[in-house]
Amino acid sequence: MDRELERLRSRLRELEGQIERKVESRGAELRERLEREKVVFERSVLEQHRRIKVGLVRFLRESPFLTLVTAPVIYGLVVPLLLLDAALAVYQGICFRAWGIARVRRSDYIVLDRHRLAYLNAIQKLNCVYCGYANGVVALARELASRTEQYWCPIRHAQRIRGAHDRYGRFLAYGDAEGFHARLDELRDELKRL
Repeated sequence: MDRELERLRSRLRELEGQIERKVESRGAELRERLEREKVVFERSVLEQHRRIKVGLVRFLRESPFLTLVTAPVIYGLVVPLLLLDAALAVYQGICFRAWGIARVRRSDYIVLDRHRLAYLNAIQKLNCVYCGYANGVVALARELASRTEQYWCPIRHAQRIRGAHDRYGRFLAYGDAEGFHARLDELRDELKRL
């Protein structure tokens, strides 16, 4: 059973790699290049982006009323997100260092680049920065939590869970007491080599 699961996981990683290569080739089709971690479009593409941009007045006029009214609720979450971001930095700095777990690079999860797109107006750019930050902080929290779970309790649940993190499939079966004691150190050592 474990060999079959590992074979399936390996196949899944292959497919994810194929998807990533396909996405990258789509970027090439849009005639973009990466220079110093920034996407640079050819002049003709950039000019086309600027022509497509919807101005602020038109954007606000065409936005649904309820969308405009709920904006403060959405942006009100920035305070808890900032607090979570700070708490994650402290948590990782103290606990991961104490446990010998490889540190997670924040910049791998919080990516703010969509605001550079010429076809977005100022509000759309702000929205893109906010969403990139919010989803990045949540993804970072998930990664830190998954490493913590692997360190302390790498046991699958008895019930099926939705949206399990990438490490979950390697966790030990529910009720496998011998496997838990036999493999806990191995699973912890994996975290040092990430």
